Amino acid sequence: MLGNAGAQAKLAQGYDEIAKTLVWNEALIRRYDLSGPRYTSYPTAVEFNQDFGVDQLLAAAERSRAQGGPLSLYTHLPFCARLCYYCACNKEVTRKRDKAMPYVQRLLKEAAMQAPLFGAERQVRQLHWGGGTPTFLPPEAMRTLMAGYRDLFNLQSDDERDFSVEIDPREVDDQTLATLWDLGFNRISLGVQDLNLKVQKAVNRIQPLSMTQAVLNESRRLGFRSINLDLIYGLPHQTPDTFAETLEQVIDMSPDRLSVFSYAHLPERFFPQTRIRAEDLPTPAEKLTILHNTIARLLEAGYEYIGMDHFAKPDDSLAVAQRNGQLHRNFQGYTTHSDCDLVSLGVSAIGQTDDAYFQNTPVLADWEQAIDENRLAIVRGVELTDDDRIRRWVIGQLICHFRLDRQQFEQVWEREFDFYFADELAQLATMVNDGLIADDGRTLQVQPQGRLLIRAICQLFDYYRKGGAGQRFSRII
Repeated sequence: MLGNAGAQAKLAQGYDEIAKTLVWNEALIRRYDLSGPRYTSYPTAVEFNQDFGVDQLLAAAERSRAQGGPLSLYTHLPFCARLCYYCACNKEVTRKRDKAMPYVQRLLKEAAMQAPLFGAERQVRQLHWGGGTPTFLPPEAMRTLMAGYRDLFNLQSDDERDFSVEIDPREVDDQTLATLWDLGFNRISLGVQDLNLKVQKAVNRIQPLSMTQAVLNESRRLGFRSINLDLIYGLPHQTPDTFAETLEQVIDMSPDRLSVFSYAHLPERFFPQTRIRAEDLPTPAEKLTILHNTIARLLEAGYEYIGMDHFAKPDDSLAVAQRNGQLHRNFQGYTTHSDCDLVSLGVSAIGQTDDAYFQNTPVLADWEQAIDENRLAIVRGVELTDDDRIRRWVIGQLICHFRLDRQQFEQVWEREFDFYFADELAQLATMVNDGLIADDGRTLQVQPQGRLLIRAICQLFDYYRKGGAGQRFSRII
């Protein structure tokens, strides 16, 4: 459906100057900056339930295999040598590198169970290693893992592949980048967060500019493309001036993409954050100023606002995909591969098909036991209803392209948009009046001052958030 060339051309034609523009309206931001999902999935992960188990996964995989098409392969590598105090990821902090190979062997055992379920002959176009710290793995473990994947799956080898890995520059030695390149990776994401030493000390992540620059330079020399840098605003001791200094240093490094995430201080949920003192955090007003200045400076530097926290150069594949109506969103964020079912491997990993989401146990010992007993480690998930799939499509259009075409909706879903979403359109009227979104009867078009608040707009179409049930999520800005 989404691969229809005519629909893509029509969407690309509608991607005009208004969609490229971003306007900061502080009054609207303060009014709509409530809590809400990030919509890396719909339904979101809080709707996953334990009624979805191995039997449901087997059925979903069978439907996926019958449908065919390419695959995406995600691997969660949980180990970190050091603890970053802000981190909310599923991880295991250890200096014992000998833990890497047993974990890799179990990953390959899990992969051997899953490959025939989804279809080993299907081409893997997208592959991603996340964590944790994937570069915790020694080169030998990396080679073993990728060699096993090549034996079990049909990994794409041409230049159209999208094989990416998250890199901690502190965990890069003389062999790391060359090993990753030789194994077929062609895109990397570097964790930076902040280059100010006082901030780094407060979050236990000492990472000099020279270290990040060296990794970036070597990556470019080897041929990696679409290099991304991650930043976090709202960390302890950050001020508008100090973060502006970090941003200038980052712009000088000229990454292809930037992710600028908001730090959510939730020490009651994430124990490492108890080591961050609330009084050291920037005030909400300072945090808004940091974001405002960051957006203005990145746009001035020539980056395009892709959506949510993401920026890219105009010639980067994310920006090109957005203009062509081919951008998609999944658990790794924005992606150019909208037609790939996601096979997930490792502790806490989440996979998806066209009509289901499913997650492995987040407890490492439980995952290890399941694999050792030749069992899949799925502990929860959700089967999508027709209504879920319709709403996922609508939210995807808005969050990826900032517009929704009624005629396209009706062609894809054989339903009248205004009738199906009558309640939502009535609620949307307030946002129309506030100038967040325009509705000419044919198209919903997110306006420049609504782009930062896209999560609030999408939430109106979220069946599970009706009645204001958004308290379990981070704030929108």
